[in-house]
Amino acid sequence: MSYTIPIGPYHPALEEPIHARLVTDGERITDAEVFVGYNHRGIEKLCQERNFIQTITLVERVCGICSHSHAWTYCRCIEHIAGMEVSKRAQYIRDIISELERIHSHLLWLGVACHIVGHDSLFMQIWADREDTMDTLELLTGNRVNYAMNIVGGVRRDITPALSAQLLGCMDTLEEKMKPIRDFLVGDKTIAMRTKGVGVLTNADAIKMGAEGPHARASGVAMDVRKDSPYSSYEDFDFKLCTYPTGDVYARVVVRVLEIFESISIIRQALANLPDGPLNLGNRIPKVPAGEFVARHEAPRGHLVYKVVTAGGPNNKRVSIHVPTFRNAPTVPTMLRGNTVADAGLIVASIDPCFSCMDC
Repeated sequence: MSYTIPIGPYHPALEEPIHARLVTDGERITDAEVFVGYNHRGIEKLCQERNFIQTITLVERVCGICSHSHAWTYCRCIEHIAGMEVSKRAQYIRDIISELERIHSHLLWLGVACHIVGHDSLFMQIWADREDTMDTLELLTGNRVNYAMNIVGGVRRDITPALSAQLLGCMDTLEEKMKPIRDFLVGDKTIAMRTKGVGVLTNADAIKMGAEGPHARASGVAMDVRKDSPYSSYEDFDFKLCTYPTGDVYARVVVRVLEIFESISIIRQALANLPDGPLNLGNRIPKVPAGEFVARHEAPRGHLVYKVVTAGGPNNKRVSIHVPTFRNAPTVPTMLRGNTVADAGLIVASIDPCFSCMDC
């Protein structure tokens, strides 16, 4: 017998509004639709009423998980329009925060995934390690969530030799804690039964629909802005582009686990080779001429794009924010078809969505 089953607008595992409509034949999903747009906050419009410094604070709150990504990408647009040259030291510090943010985001998602499949003990362990990562971010920036490290022209705070040693110690501890978690997630029979062959997005579909980030790389799409179009000194670091061919929820778990270890490696390289130089170009309000620029960034969830247009005045003329969930959400109906209703919550969550990001 055919049924139409609504999920949402409150997702069973995410504190964000999304509505999915499932058409089922018994327990099997035969078709699905996904509806978004429940949480519009008018951030792009507000940017037109803010000066360049105020806008950093505003866009940093587009997403609490990848706040550094948003503030940094916006700053890069203004710096390019104004012809500012950011020092290598500031670039390296931005890179370090970005990779810590990636670790934090991936640990959050892995914990949520374990919770959805009913493995709450592992969920608590992963989130305990996430707390350690947030403590590390607080050690570096002074804040656990919205880090307030970016200013136009660089960063606010430096990394002293003593702080560098502390950060390296944090990375050593995290790596040792992650090794048994990695082995368990990759090898546990229960995790495999709930994730292998579930929510498959083929390589062809991922390319056709424009999937982004770990979600695309889990379908074998070798795409990463840090590799394809290096920015902010990422060309200085040696790291692997993590992909997996199967395109199911299991592949998304594997890719995010592997990326955590690559992020640890990048942080170690950056700390070991931290260049000398100034942190920023001063705290004065920048004089930005008329112009426009598009900046691309590999955020934890994928390809983040900012387009900023200025008119020569103190405020933005236009700020356009394009987030990875906007590209990944259309893949959800394809992944749902052929699966059971019991797996629907896990499949929707497997793209690591941020629906609030979409409603800027």
